[in-house]
Amino acid sequence: MLTGKNILIVGGTTGLGLSAALAFVKQEAKVLVTGRNHESCTRAQEQLGEHGFAMNSDATVEGSAEEAIEMCLKKWGVLHGLYHVAGGSGRKLGDGALHEMTLEGWHETLELNLTSSMLSNRAVIKTFLKQKQGGAILNMGSVLGFAPSPIYFGTIAYATAKSAIIGLSKSLASCYAKDNIRVNVIAPALVETPMAQRAAQDVNIQKFINTKQPLDGGRIGHPKDLDGAASLLLSDQGKFITGQVLTVDGGWSTSEGQYSAS
Repeated sequence: MLTGKNILIVGGTTGLGLSAALAFVKQEAKVLVTGRNHESCTRAQEQLGEHGFAMNSDATVEGSAEEAIEMCLKKWGVLHGLYHVAGGSGRKLGDGALHEMTLEGWHETLELNLTSSMLSNRAVIKTFLKQKQGGAILNMGSVLGFAPSPIYFGTIAYATAKSAIIGLSKSLASCYAKDNIRVNVIAPALVETPMAQRAAQDVNIQKFINTKQPLDGGRIGHPKDLDGAASLLLSDQGKFITGQVLTVDGGWSTSEGQYSAS
């Protein structure tokens, strides 16, 4: 699906982003992945080989996306797609239930998830407009942006940011459809990534997920579960799809889940 495509993955050195990068390379795409951890960049580069490039970069810093795009253009001459994966839980930053949340936690969680998405989208759209060839953007959302689960996943700032990413993406899709620029969102439920370690190691949450994500035996998702959807939305096979949210959640948004009586 992605033969001949040049794709930038912001937040692509671990977890969902790295899984996608490896899948894209297998489909004969060229990828540049960014991450703010130097060691993760080194490991990603080793796995990607000659068809990929890992770059140390902080998605929350203005100008970082432009630097990554400049590197893409220097290497390949043209950019076809952006997959923005960078973001994460704000729990350690002070996010949580509203009556417990700190203002710092609110601001930092929005910056990590929403502002970083805006910055990369803005930079890539400017590039697409200059190239006059259209292009595809895929942003990382979450089922928590529209299907909350307050007992085990009650981080309000994170849910707000992911909901706002949907609004951002739909607005951009509307504004730039005339330029053949497509903007979509992929929304996973609980997936086994470094961010999900707290939930993955909690017995009660594991029991909850067994009924909340009932597909395939009731399990936590794997990063590769998202790769097919991401490939579609960044490929020419998705060229008539824009402004959509593709939910990859194992049934989360159609299931109640079972809570402990306590």
